[in-house]
Amino acid sequence: MQAQSDIQADLTTQSGVRLRVRHALPADEVLVADFFAHVTPEDLSFRFLSGMKEVSHERLRAITRADDPRIINFLAFSPAEMLVAVGALAIDESLVRGEVVLSVRADHKHLGVSWTLLSHIAQYAERRGLKSIESLESRANRAAINLEREMGFEITQVADDPTLVLVKRELHPGP
Repeated sequence: MQAQSDIQADLTTQSGVRLRVRHALPADEVLVADFFAHVTPEDLSFRFLSGMKEVSHERLRAITRADDPRIINFLAFSPAEMLVAVGALAIDESLVRGEVVLSVRADHKHLGVSWTLLSHIAQYAERRGLKSIESLESRANRAAINLEREMGFEITQVADDPTLVLVKRELHPGP
């Protein structure tokens, strides 16, 4: 597992929102459950690519687990200690590609939180030596697709599902 200090960061969005990012822990399950209660139903659907109305205990447990070094869950907090974003990086078995997902509280959208957290996760992935990161997106999730395009992600069709696109960004890991 990576050192906690490699995941932790104090970040500021372009709009001036300050974030403290850290690794999720099992003790955070209730906090993460409350966070998802403040995510729009549409964003919940985009995050899990399903029509779920609330996040199950099993999914919450998966989001807050800390025992798999290939699944890193990031929590971003406001200065008031409010959980405002949750992100994850799942690294493939070959340790060269990672899948990224993230969600932002409804009252913190359009403040640069997604951009800042995704940038932090991409930098973390580069430090880990990954060659690319990607995300499966609902074609209807135009905001996420536009953000990812602006950040250098390439968008390709998913052959067997016209409702989805794959967004992928090549990374340049250090030596």
